[in-house]
Amino acid sequence: KTNMVHIPNKVKPVNLLAPAADAAGRTSSVYASLKNAVRAWIVVYITQGNAATVQLDPVQATAVAGTGSKALTNACQIWSNLDVATNDTLTARTAAKTYTTDAGVKNKIIVFKIDPAETMDIANSFDCIGITTGASNAANITAALLFVDEKYGDAGNITD
Repeated sequence: KTNMVHIPNKVKPVNLLAPAADAAGRTSSVYASLKNAVRAWIVVYITQGNAATVQLDPVQATAVAGTGSKALTNACQIWSNLDVATNDTLTARTAAKTYTTDAGVKNKIIVFKIDPAETMDIANSFDCIGITTGASNAANITAALLFVDEKYGDAGNITD
C-alpha cells in the first residue's frame, strides 16, 4: 500500500531535531552515520501554529560533525499526514530531495525514506545524514527523529 510506511522494530532511533520554534530555520544537532545502514527514515513532526509553510531538506555530509553538508544526490520517497488530529493516514508524495508543507495550521508528520545507495553520494564518502528546516514562523514547532535499519544488527554507535 502506498499509505503505509514499515519501520522495522530493531532500528536505532537518533534525535536529529529536538522540538523547538522554527522562525529562522535550523539544522540537525547531530548527523548520523549510515555506513552500516540498509535504509533510514527521517520522521518530522510539526506543530504548525502559524500559516507559514515549513521547508524540510534532508542533507548528507562526510562526517557526523556535518562536514561538507549538501543536498541529497537523488530524490527519496516521501510520505505525509497533514492533519494528524483527524486521521492516521500517511499519503505518498512525489519523490523529491526536499518537501515543503502546506500553510494549514495543523499538526503534521512527514517521513523521508533514505536509501544511502540510491539517495546519497556514497562514492564521495557522503554517508552521514541530517536535516535542515527553512525559515518559517516562531509559532511553528518542529522536531525530527531518524530511524536507522542497519545491515549487521548492532553495528555500533551511529553518531561516531
